[in-house]
Amino acid sequence: MEDEGSYIETSGMAKVDKARHLVIVESPHKAGTLKRYLGSDYLVEATKGHVVDLPKAGLGVDVDNDFEPQYEDISGRKSVVGKLRAEARKAERIFLATDPDREGEAIAYHIARKLGYPEEDGRFKRVRFTEVTRQAVLAAMADPGSIDHQRVDAQQARRVLDRLVGYGLSPLLWKKISPVDPVSRQPLSAGRVQSVAVRLTVLRELERRSFRRSEYWDLRANLQADGGAFEARLCSLDGRSLATGQDFDRTTGALRDGKLFLVLDEQGAAEAAERLAEAPFAVAGVKHKESQRSPYEPFRTSTLQKEANLKLNLRATETMRIAQRLYESGHITYMRTDSAHLSEQAIDAIRDRVESQFGGDFLSAKPRRFKTRSKSAQEAHEAIRPAGVAMHSAEELGLTGREGALYALIWKRTLACQMANARLHLVTVTVEADGAEFRASGKTIEFPGFFRAYVEGTDDPEAALENREEFLPALAEGDRLECLALLPEQHQTQSPPRYTQPSLTDALEAAGVGRPGTYAPILANVVDRGYVRVHGKQLVPTFTAFAVTQLLERHFDDLVDLDFTSAMEEALDKIAAGHIDWHEYLRRFYSGEKGFARRLERKESEIDAREASTLLFEDLDPIHVRIGRFGPFLARAVGDETLTASIPPDVAPADLTSELADEILRRKQEGGEPLGTDAGTGLPVFCLTGRFGPFVQLGEQETGGEKPKRVSLPKGMVAEEVDLVTAVGLLSLPRELGRHPDSGGPVKAGIGRYGPYVVHDGEYRSLERQDDVLTVGMERALELLSQPKRGRRRSAPRLLRELGEHSDDGNPVQVLDGRYGPYVKHGKTNASLPKGLSAEEVTLERAQELLAARKARGGSKGRRRGSRGRRRDSKG
Repeated sequence: MEDEGSYIETSGMAKVDKARHLVIVESPHKAGTLKRYLGSDYLVEATKGHVVDLPKAGLGVDVDNDFEPQYEDISGRKSVVGKLRAEARKAERIFLATDPDREGEAIAYHIARKLGYPEEDGRFKRVRFTEVTRQAVLAAMADPGSIDHQRVDAQQARRVLDRLVGYGLSPLLWKKISPVDPVSRQPLSAGRVQSVAVRLTVLRELERRSFRRSEYWDLRANLQADGGAFEARLCSLDGRSLATGQDFDRTTGALRDGKLFLVLDEQGAAEAAERLAEAPFAVAGVKHKESQRSPYEPFRTSTLQKEANLKLNLRATETMRIAQRLYESGHITYMRTDSAHLSEQAIDAIRDRVESQFGGDFLSAKPRRFKTRSKSAQEAHEAIRPAGVAMHSAEELGLTGREGALYALIWKRTLACQMANARLHLVTVTVEADGAEFRASGKTIEFPGFFRAYVEGTDDPEAALENREEFLPALAEGDRLECLALLPEQHQTQSPPRYTQPSLTDALEAAGVGRPGTYAPILANVVDRGYVRVHGKQLVPTFTAFAVTQLLERHFDDLVDLDFTSAMEEALDKIAAGHIDWHEYLRRFYSGEKGFARRLERKESEIDAREASTLLFEDLDPIHVRIGRFGPFLARAVGDETLTASIPPDVAPADLTSELADEILRRKQEGGEPLGTDAGTGLPVFCLTGRFGPFVQLGEQETGGEKPKRVSLPKGMVAEEVDLVTAVGLLSLPRELGRHPDSGGPVKAGIGRYGPYVVHDGEYRSLERQDDVLTVGMERALELLSQPKRGRRRSAPRLLRELGEHSDDGNPVQVLDGRYGPYVKHGKTNASLPKGLSAEEVTLERAQELLAARKARGGSKGRRRGSRGRRRDSKG
């Protein structure tokens, strides 16, 4: 076996004479990049991710044998592993070049084990680089190390810990609340970090429920000086300061100290304007101040996700997927990092580019070095920056589209961190008039500094510079001013904002919960599982999220506590550092009388299912919110009877007031106001909303009586637009259009399971988008009926993405676009993507979960046959 001294430098590349070396990475794209850097002595192969994993069914952890993970081969990787084994037998050296984090370390370890890795086999070498550039790769290849087993232990401990918590709590939620979320139809689940993230959104929603909006008014004065016009706002009246938004409590909306502030209402503002209309206005004081702004630190994972969302409107998962591609192409450094550190080499390269790009005046006086602010940074990585030392722009690299936009964002932020401070000149002018004091502020940019490259929240620094400047005319104390107008203005305090994906990531990171690589999948999961819905950019928790959080707070409060979860993360860090044995840590958490396993046993018998699925909002009492089979609903006891009504899906928990709850119950009880009376039957006609959307109904529903005729509204028609004529027309369907010229049989138009149609002699044709079922005529119907029957499959589904090979049989898993939207396909099994999960975001692992759930449910025909079969069996 050769020692390290056998390496020789040939053409800038480390080589070993008369040997062929195997380099293993996890990504085919990364493999392609490395092939460009390494010569013919190196064979580069990709595993396409992990080669083993915990089983998808069952716990997969031997709790009686020191929590050993029961890994299973991922069958879709069998051919890959077989090829690697064959190449490994011929290789002089085997370089494991997976990502430099704990996940990458675990992948390297399991690959090595599959290739027969013993500790004493010196052929196996671990190489780590945080940028896929020629210089970084060759330096790592020339100085390889070994697998860090402590980091592997930390990764395994995290997987096992998450599995113990998730597989322990999730079945409890199924039994006590609901097997699936009523809206997303995904199984309820709990997770060590996921449930904390959900709880944060619930707590914020509770703050919004308790918030009471306050109103306050002020006066805006349009003033004229010799140098021009400007605006000033009333700040005090008769010696009392006017209340502004910051004087009201953020969580309650109440004024913090009413004795200190004057709160004007509409009448008070109008009276003040009338009083000051004829008063003389004069400048009482002018203050000048010089100010500086320092640049932001370079990107970490969380800040990159935040800015990409603000500037490029990218979701966290989209940002990370694009960043992964940029990293594997050698354009940026490793993108899963909570470090703000920059290497000295990088700082020198950035400063050289700043000087050449903007000039020496825009360079900071001395190099800026940033300290990591994260509560517990996991790895000693650099910040996210352009890879290498050239600091090329996106245009110079030929990057376009979203990759180019994200790279440009990173490039600008990186250059800005070594640029000079922006210098600003601030002016504050005080104006007095008859006991009233007004204030105006101005700002000019004396020197833009780093603003020239980067302004947070905008992708156009030049436009941002113009918007940042607020000009005032030259004023001096004693100057007389003309008041052109006094305008009362209304203001209202704003309830605490809901979390967005970036702000929730900030909250988790600040608390030390989760790690850079976990934020994007956690956020995607809470949306996918139906715990939050995305409204604009807001994360709105559902009533199911409230029920799950309520159960966990009452019975497993430590598991949704920020400090406790942060302490878990710190323990995993200590495992990675070799300070804690991972088996012992799991024993303390799981085993013993006070361990998690015993707690689960006790709680399963203690928790009442009805209580767990009931949400008690004090301000709604005696109305309760309950989670039912078909979604959240209201319940109110009236004597011996309980009135119930479904909560409309667009009602957020914070917006459900007692008045709205009463209205929902009243509408359900009364059946809504009729649109009018059907002339033919004399029955009232209603437009109502049910579990499957809006519909029209002929007559009222009598208790225990026959269900009245109902027709769903066609797609594109909204309930607010339905009048009596439209409703009666829908209820009269199917309507006869005439007789077919060939057969003499009737031609009809109607609405069926698959939407509006025309039919003749059993031949159906769907109406097109431009056709109206209520007005379509005979000529158009004959035209449609003459076309070849396309069935429900109007066109072949369009392939959107290839996700990879299925772990069971190695067959491909695909994302396709079908008639009813995107879905995943494996063999003969299809599974629709849940609401909130886009075709671009779905991963192979998530697709396999959806397919497994779909297969477990069976097709609609299979369910009917199965249920009939069970009934026959039960009869003997």
